[in-house]
Amino acid sequence: MTEDEVLSEFRASEALLEGHFKLSSGRHSAHYLQCARVLMDPMRASRIASALAAKLPREIRQQVDIVVSPAMGGVIIGHEMGRALGVEAVFVERPTGTFEFRRGFRLESGQKVLMVEDVITTGLSSREAMKAIEEEGGEVIAAASMVDRSAGDVEFDVPYFSLVQLSFPTYEESELPAELAALPVEKPGSRKS
Repeated sequence: MTEDEVLSEFRASEALLEGHFKLSSGRHSAHYLQCARVLMDPMRASRIASALAAKLPREIRQQVDIVVSPAMGGVIIGHEMGRALGVEAVFVERPTGTFEFRRGFRLESGQKVLMVEDVITTGLSSREAMKAIEEEGGEVIAAASMVDRSAGDVEFDVPYFSLVQLSFPTYEESELPAELAALPVEKPGSRKS
């Protein structure tokens, strides 16, 4: 799947939004990718996950024992990545602000994990999820996301793969351009902060 094909999937599902958005990272943007909309069609979600799985080198694909994704945004793409790779998929969630395994989900010591997100901007949620995975005894061998919004700046201690890189500018609240500051702020993500 090419970058244009991925963006076409976002446009077709009306998942590429424009306005004034506060992202989960706390930064502000004039663009927001509502991945839940692009993933609401199971066939589209399956196509996207298959394309993302194909981006992983064969040696990584063959090592993955389980997929773990952060809730909420990563749940669907994580599940579909599990299907594409033929392994189980679970998620971590933040009932008290810190990612943890719940619902009976657990990892075996040394289990090789692919951590999957929908969108990565700063990598904060991904790093927090990886910490929870390691505390549970898993070994993160790679990270993947549908969209890399970091403009290629995000770095992890493991290989990272994405379907598409988008570099919409993001801003701290103190540095908002006047035209963006004049718009009402929407908070479409899953984090309340």
